[in-house]
Amino acid sequence: MKVYGFVCGWLTAPMEAFVEGGAGEAKVPVPAYLIDHPRGRAVFDTGMPASLRTDPQAAIGRYLAGVFKADFAPEQAIDRQLEAMDVDPASIDLVVNSHLHFDHCAGNALLPNARIVVQKREAAAARAAGPPKEGFDPLTMLDGRDVLEVEGEHDLFGDGSAVLLPTYGHTAGHQSLRLACDGGDTVLAGDCCYFHRTLSDLKLPGFAHDREEQLRSIARLKALCDRGARIIAGHDPDQWAHLPRAPAPLLAG
Repeated sequence: MKVYGFVCGWLTAPMEAFVEGGAGEAKVPVPAYLIDHPRGRAVFDTGMPASLRTDPQAAIGRYLAGVFKADFAPEQAIDRQLEAMDVDPASIDLVVNSHLHFDHCAGNALLPNARIVVQKREAAAARAAGPPKEGFDPLTMLDGRDVLEVEGEHDLFGDGSAVLLPTYGHTAGHQSLRLACDGGDTVLAGDCCYFHRTLSDLKLPGFAHDREEQLRSIARLKALCDRGARIIAGHDPDQWAHLPRAPAPLLAG
């Protein structure tokens, strides 16, 4: 198995959007990952909507467009980055969405043959919310697709090498991905923690579906970290400054 990391654009927002009480602005990466396994190919998160480049309010709504400013070139879309590696986007078997926020699932349509894997409670929350009056509708990321709704931990390939971990709280059904590579475990944390330091300082953004549940999920990741696992946070610019990007592998094993 090999794992490749991509930066599918950048978002700039007030620091308080990432850390409650934060000052100033932060420019953060929007990651996605290719897991190339002998039993199939999976992509973990798929990036932002293309329309965010031309009409942010239509893409994500007036409120979010007023908070987040995107730097997102066409060649940073997940399909274009896969093609640059000679990987056909139509060959992707699975798309795992950590959750259904606009910067984690809007590229689902670019991987047309993939089965979408989400936590059951994440899909249920999207359905319960109904279509928004404006902006991003997470249900459209699942419409017309083969969707696998999982509950709790789920072994993607059946061999323990890529296991979904429920890390609820940021959203109703947020999930992370534990990978057994390079002689140890690495966890793609998604937005359970925006920054790696959140594992220790526990400074969450103002938004959380369930703050106490998110803190419990962070504690689970912190315990894995304390036992030697590497945790790759959801939007940490300092961490990404030192991570290899595709076509160089991020992990192998």
